[in-house]
Amino acid sequence: MAQPSIPFHRGPLTGLRIVDMTTSYAGPTAAMYLADLGADVIKVERPGHGDEARMWGPPFVTHASAWFASANRNKRSVVLDIRHNEGLDALYSLIGNSDVFLQNLNPAKLRKLKLHPEVLRTRFPRLIYCAISGFGLDGPDAELPGYDLAAQARSGLMSVTGALGGSPQRVSTALSDIVTGMCAALAVSAAAVRQRTDGVGDTIDVSLLDSDLALMAPRIAAYCAGGTEPVPSGGTDSVLAVYQTFRTEDRDIAIAIGNDSMWTRFCRAIGEPDLGTDQAFGTNADRRRHRGQLTQLIERRLIERPASEWLTILAQSGVPCSLVQFLSEVVADRQVIARSSLMPVPESARQMVSVRSPFRLASIPNPRNDRFPEHGAHTEEVLLESGLSPERVAQLIVSGAVSQLEQKE
Repeated sequence: MAQPSIPFHRGPLTGLRIVDMTTSYAGPTAAMYLADLGADVIKVERPGHGDEARMWGPPFVTHASAWFASANRNKRSVVLDIRHNEGLDALYSLIGNSDVFLQNLNPAKLRKLKLHPEVLRTRFPRLIYCAISGFGLDGPDAELPGYDLAAQARSGLMSVTGALGGSPQRVSTALSDIVTGMCAALAVSAAAVRQRTDGVGDTIDVSLLDSDLALMAPRIAAYCAGGTEPVPSGGTDSVLAVYQTFRTEDRDIAIAIGNDSMWTRFCRAIGEPDLGTDQAFGTNADRRRHRGQLTQLIERRLIERPASEWLTILAQSGVPCSLVQFLSEVVADRQVIARSSLMPVPESARQMVSVRSPFRLASIPNPRNDRFPEHGAHTEEVLLESGLSPERVAQLIVSGAVSQLEQKE
């Protein structure tokens, strides 16, 4: 049956209007993914520098932060001074004309500004209110400030990360922020379905700690079931054996043995068929008991050849494996290039890129890729769309309650 034609670039969230008052990385990531799916995202920023991530660097490209660019495509920027009564009224007007409100403000500040969920959901019953925080909306530590590092530490994620016998280490990327952004985007998308069908909103509570606990789910489950408390191990203490990195003649490679038949194929591939038929190592539980011995045996064999040869041999045998790549190799990876996973930021002479969202929809063959907005570039445009008259917008600009794009010389 022929598929119905789908308008170009009309993502499934087309028509959904989002007021995004988040800063840093988790909230902007959530809003970016929603924008990638077609939502109209209005990024509300404070006067001055706006989102603090605009100043994260170096590197900067013509005064723009590469970090900021990586999480803010496909948005419009409005500058409101919500310390100013008229600026706060303008924010209420934007929220009242939108479907979703995202924020990551401290709970005390939310109450002072009357922006906490109970007030806004009462005033706008159809609103989807998404709160992104370090530790959640309730509990004894709800008001603590939260950042990626603190969440990784508190969730136990750092306690299992690092070299064998070494100190706990942070996963060296904004892991908590990015996963929290994904979780928020998922929840908002689900709430939007009910909003469109039933006309009701919801309150969504997403935190960095909860996201990291979700990442730790298998480790927590194993520990609570009687497993030993894990420590940094360089990736050698997975529930699976063998499932880790190994040295070869020239580079490290990762090898993931997921079942017993794969183990047998792996042993044949490395020239150790007897190892694969040895009953002492026949099951995953057996291999885990003898992990140290097996690791030494395997590495003695792998060290004899360069990584490229082993990767070819193992791939031909159907054994999951990969070179441990540096970023200079990742950005040139043939699979990454073939799937257009890196998108040049418009007007950056290809000096900046953002990473394509990790989902692909057939209805969006060519993803949206509008340049990140300049600070306040869309203030007047958005306020006029929200029903304010040109005269009223002009008054707000003069009063300082709102700001337009400042022209750089």
